[in-house]
Amino acid sequence: MANSQHASGAEPAALTGNVKATREDWLELAKQVLVRDGIEGVKIKPLGETLNVSRSSFYWYFNSRQDLLDALLEHWQATNTRSLVEMAGRPAQTITEAVGNVFRCVINPALFDPRLDFAIRDWARRSDAVKRVLRASEDQRLNALEEMFARFDYPDLEVVTRARILYYMQIGYDDAQLNEPMETRNKLMPAYLVGFTGQIPTEEEIAALLDYANNLDT
Repeated sequence: MANSQHASGAEPAALTGNVKATREDWLELAKQVLVRDGIEGVKIKPLGETLNVSRSSFYWYFNSRQDLLDALLEHWQATNTRSLVEMAGRPAQTITEAVGNVFRCVINPALFDPRLDFAIRDWARRSDAVKRVLRASEDQRLNALEEMFARFDYPDLEVVTRARILYYMQIGYDDAQLNEPMETRNKLMPAYLVGFTGQIPTEEEIAALLDYANNLDT
């Protein structure tokens, strides 16, 4: 999102006070507060106090609190949803390799932040507008997973059900907050691939996934 005051063509007011925070600083702190305290905690004054900046810093980057909230939703869609969609569509020779790409997404916090996902879901319970955004985003994710299974010639009904099993299992796994060590997840990973696809992964696929996971854990 462009600087809203600049984008509107209006000349921004002169900045005063401590304005060293960037737009990314405001957005990152707002995301942290959303995850920790829920949407009610995302307020301009406390955020500014934490950043030790003046209110003019906020209004340099955002028109209003709602503008900031809209930016949070856009950030979530541009990270979690886009990452899942892109990884599901990544080229793969087998369905087990393709599902492995989805695994790569959901275990990598740089690609997919489950805490942010659940903060958005909690926010959607309080806002019909956010609920609509959430549903549209989930449709994108499920469609990407369905297209992934369809590429490997699964019957139409299996395409839908396998996509849902994979997606909702992952959401439930994150919600359960099992906090399993990566070693435990690695041991289960080959069996998960069989369960989700009905196919046995190759030794090379397993080794590549384990290498990816272990590198994340270091």
